[in-house]
Amino acid sequence: MRQALDRFYRISGGIGAIFIAAICVTVLIQVSFNLIDRIAQLTTGKAYGLVLPSYAEFAGYFLAAGTFFALADTLQSGNHIRVNLVIQRISGKARRVIEGWCCLLGAAFSAYFTYWAANHAYESFVFGDLSPGIVPVPIWIPQVSMILGLVALTICFIDLFAQVLAGRDPDYLSQSEEL
Repeated sequence: MRQALDRFYRISGGIGAIFIAAICVTVLIQVSFNLIDRIAQLTTGKAYGLVLPSYAEFAGYFLAAGTFFALADTLQSGNHIRVNLVIQRISGKARRVIEGWCCLLGAAFSAYFTYWAANHAYESFVFGDLSPGIVPVPIWIPQVSMILGLVALTICFIDLFAQVLAGRDPDYLSQSEEL
């Protein structure tokens, strides 16, 4: 089970990385189009008018997808920014209680956000909401990436809480200490 969960978090993080790379590709294409247009205008006096339709919207969708898909892997690997000023001075049972409380609270918040994000995406689907750009995209499509990332984050928090309940340190502690 441990290997399956770790693989799940890595896959989620990998999907997030693919979306971040998609931002780079999208922006690179548009910058290239702008450069070609500028060179054409300087040499021939007329630009071609090259544009990647709705590239800014797609870059925003890719950013949301990349961010949310990466949350679980980042948490599990100990790369989230954590405030350790208090907890690093506590050890033993008190630390385990605080770690467990934080993981449980994180799972509750994440589950809450997942529920309402799914509810909002469902409403977008039912009402047929479309993006306002040149390329009309059904809004529920980019919202699904956010939901999937939140589901992965919720599973990760529950997994970390189970580790604390089992008497082990959460994975993020051992991972962050290796860095």
